[in-house]
Amino acid sequence: MPTQTKQQNSQLSGFEPYVEKKGEEYMGEPMRKHFTKILNKWKQDLMQEVDRTVDHMKDEAANFPDPSDRASQEEEFSLELRARDRERKLIKKIDKTLQLIEDEEYGWCESCGVEIGIRRLEARPTADMCVDCKTLAEIKEKQVGK
Repeated sequence: MPTQTKQQNSQLSGFEPYVEKKGEEYMGEPMRKHFTKILNKWKQDLMQEVDRTVDHMKDEAANFPDPSDRASQEEEFSLELRARDRERKLIKKIDKTLQLIEDEEYGWCESCGVEIGIRRLEARPTADMCVDCKTLAEIKEKQVGK
């Protein structure tokens, strides 16, 4: 990955990619601290978004006399609430992941037990499967869904 792209990714995510030291133990204390910081920041951002939505809905709530205007507002609020519901579920998953870190069980695939990998976890900090197991699970899901 070019240096410029790495810099853009770290700026967008608000963290610097973890740099392993030679001979460092996988998911030792420094790595766990790194992921705890990422997850707590992500959770904080989601909580702020929830607060903004509540404030927005309070400020924008109006009883429009025109049924079309009222329907548009209700649809907008419905979309916002659905997005917040997904974020609420994500916050629960973040909390579960933080508990795994605390229990020193974070970073290994639930299915096969191998290391998930630092870069995958930085891209998706709540990942609980390695790429191979996740790919197989998605293929099986598609086959069952047909």
